[in-house]
Amino acid sequence: MHPQYPAHWEADVVLSDGGTAHVRPIRPDDAGMLRSFYSRLSAESIYFRYFGPRPRLTDKDVVWFTNVDYDNRVALIATIGTEMVAVVRYDRVQPRDHAEVAFLVEDAHQGRGLAAVLMEHLRAAARERGIKTFIADVLPGNHRMTGLFRQAGYTAQSQFEDGVVRMTLDLSSTETALEVRLAREHRAEARSIARLLTPESVAVIGASREPGGIGQTVLRNLLAADFTGPVYPVHRHVRAVAGVRAYRSVSAIDGEVDLAVLAVPAEGVLDLVVECAEKGVKGLVVVSSGFGETGQEGRARQEELVRIARAYGMRVVGPNCLGIANTDPAVRLNATLAATLPGRGRVGFFSQSGALGTALLQRVAQRGMGISTFVSAGNRADVSGNDLLQYWEEDPATDVILLYLESIGNPRKFTRLARRISRSKPIVVVKSRGVPGGHRAPVLALPDTALSSLFAQAGVIRVDDLVQLFDVAQLLAHQPLPAGPRVGVVGNSDALTLLAEEACAGAGLQPSPPVNLGAPAGAAEFAEALRSVLPEVDAVVAIYMPPIPGDCREVAEALLEVARESGKPVLATFQGALGMPADLRVGGGPGDDSPQRGSIPSYPAPEEAVRALAHVVRYAHWRRQPPGTVPSVEGIDTAAAREIVAAALRGEGAAAGEVAGEGASGGAAGEEREIDATALLACYGIEVWPAHLAAGAEEAVAAAERIGWPVVVKSADTEDARRAGTVRVGLTEPAGVRQAYADLAALHGPATPLAVQRMAPQPSVPTVVGVTQDRYFGGVVTFGLGEVTARLLGDQAYRLAPLTAEDAAELVRSVRAAPLLFGEYGYQAVAVEALEELLVRVGLLADALPEVARMDLDQVLVSASGVAVLGARAVLRPVTALRPDVGPRRLS
Repeated sequence: MHPQYPAHWEADVVLSDGGTAHVRPIRPDDAGMLRSFYSRLSAESIYFRYFGPRPRLTDKDVVWFTNVDYDNRVALIATIGTEMVAVVRYDRVQPRDHAEVAFLVEDAHQGRGLAAVLMEHLRAAARERGIKTFIADVLPGNHRMTGLFRQAGYTAQSQFEDGVVRMTLDLSSTETALEVRLAREHRAEARSIARLLTPESVAVIGASREPGGIGQTVLRNLLAADFTGPVYPVHRHVRAVAGVRAYRSVSAIDGEVDLAVLAVPAEGVLDLVVECAEKGVKGLVVVSSGFGETGQEGRARQEELVRIARAYGMRVVGPNCLGIANTDPAVRLNATLAATLPGRGRVGFFSQSGALGTALLQRVAQRGMGISTFVSAGNRADVSGNDLLQYWEEDPATDVILLYLESIGNPRKFTRLARRISRSKPIVVVKSRGVPGGHRAPVLALPDTALSSLFAQAGVIRVDDLVQLFDVAQLLAHQPLPAGPRVGVVGNSDALTLLAEEACAGAGLQPSPPVNLGAPAGAAEFAEALRSVLPEVDAVVAIYMPPIPGDCREVAEALLEVARESGKPVLATFQGALGMPADLRVGGGPGDDSPQRGSIPSYPAPEEAVRALAHVVRYAHWRRQPPGTVPSVEGIDTAAAREIVAAALRGEGAAAGEVAGEGASGGAAGEEREIDATALLACYGIEVWPAHLAAGAEEAVAAAERIGWPVVVKSADTEDARRAGTVRVGLTEPAGVRQAYADLAALHGPATPLAVQRMAPQPSVPTVVGVTQDRYFGGVVTFGLGEVTARLLGDQAYRLAPLTAEDAAELVRSVRAAPLLFGEYGYQAVAVEALEELLVRVGLLADALPEVARMDLDQVLVSASGVAVLGARAVLRPVTALRPDVGPRRLS
């Protein structure tokens, strides 16, 4: 029987030019594919690989190359369609952690990044098999291969001997290697979206003469937008649609086709995908329904759609989507079902909902915002919000990113990208709490409140609904970021200015006393008031409600002029309308080519303006903070921690017993196991104060004498110890210990074990620190206060591991009860710095040990002198699958 390879060694990948390929290990039945591949190679490529002419492969060669054991010998191939286009292999040599490596890329596909991505996957496979070093003998003239090794980001050495350059590559992970991988991923995914959004030609497949039909609607919208390239209707039975010559099939089209829009019944889509691939189409938009949203049969059809498309180098938007649009005058693409498309603007908009898409675009147009590009992903079978983030980061036409998300396919990647992109471009998100059935989406182990915390950590502005989405977008698209939370309120309505002031205070902003100009105030009064207020604040909310309806152009012009002079954000409630006069929404300052920068956003009510401003103030504060790095802390022994975890999961008696101690639980080796986390935390420099079990009052006294006075007596059960009145503290002599033991034994019953523990410094604030391991987010650190009220209210915050120093500081301050740690409400200020260091150490553990499914440090007492961890337990679980962001590049 032929050996099997791990399933995760197969992957769809994006190449450097935006096309796609499939990577997998070679198999014996690839013999014919290998011969065909070899026959297409140039003499130069063969010479560089074999150091001499080798016009053909013998039968023995083919057997040798296609039969590998996936351990000592591994070969990975890249395929596009039914053809092999590249192969990379290693052969283990002595010493056994070394292997020789070699590449071959078909000449027609060189320069597309195939060798680089195959190298990433081969390295990952080699590391799994215990190989630490690659060796390659390269001819001096083979600059592609020497360049590949030197640019990989790993430690490389070379020496010249006997006319050959021997290169040695250390496969250990480095920061440079990670940066190289992520940079390549970014460029490739951005280009794959650019190919979709900037096509030079579009075919609409299923464009019939039927009025109101989906295909004809897309076709008419393309024509109405005046798309700059040729548009090809495809229909088997008509000669023309909407006055444009129609073609019986995609293959019958005279010219090249970059983008194909499929608007045919779901049952016919797969055959058309193959036809598009043979035509050389670069991307697909599938507006047809009848896929994952319909059930198991539809999901299978959807998966096959993506498999075929990626195998042939195409990305897919949809299925069951509204379409895509690009307002760039050089493109003018409206390949959507929406007849109303906003004008040119600086906002990129991604929506997973096809049904909502039309209404969303209408709302954007009503507010006069405009868009740069729009993508409705529908079931999000392939192209996702992460792909669009990569594109918009580089797109000079996009300043603000809006996302309507129903699911997140790769959450950890999303937060990584968002954290980087939010430094230069704001990201505003509406995330629904449910997940539609058609989506390929993970089920997250985290509550929705955790998702909000992780968004905040990445600088993402999460809003509750679509109204807020556009409210915030208006402000970001039109006005500069505020420098702080100070807000001035100027208006001609006493009631509305007071409402605005109250809204500011409620939103955590700092309002200055409102300036009420009186009902008759006009342009001159508003201009003078704004000029006097703006120097003392960071933003102004202007409220203009004329007593008599009429032309208010002069007031609007005055507001706009002063706002531009100040360089500070100005918002308005202007006649209770959603926008200023239309001709005052456009035009920026000198040198500003944005069609809306400098306009004043207007809201129907001052509370809505303030709510939008509060979101932007928090974002601006986040953006002003340094990005931070994960601190280097002493006393970390990850190798020892991994040995403890492995021993516990194996169920080894001595090792597991040492870790678990009394109360450990767990079944056979490889199953979930609960342990005392004392030894595990010690590997990360965290001391857990020992609790000494006592079978009687005298044992409790003896334990107190050993550890030193004062002590506490409590239940050894963590849940019991949390309840009020179940802990006796501050015991300083034997009689007190005996009495405490008797009281608690009577309260809990003789079967409940009691424990004696050193008394923590007082006063102190009880807190709880934890770890949750989510398969898709990875390790997440949780924090909250241990007070009963805080627990009941679920006052808990979350941050993605590992934590920077800034993350730890924000985590502490993000719970509502945080003032108790800083000396407010009669509490004494405690050593918050020590608590933050503890959180950093726990974050390092959570990131390095994915087997730690859950861990609770309960309680952690924080006093003026430091922290005391009174107890800690962990649940270990074998890791059965890699997180989507771990390892080489792949399309998830």
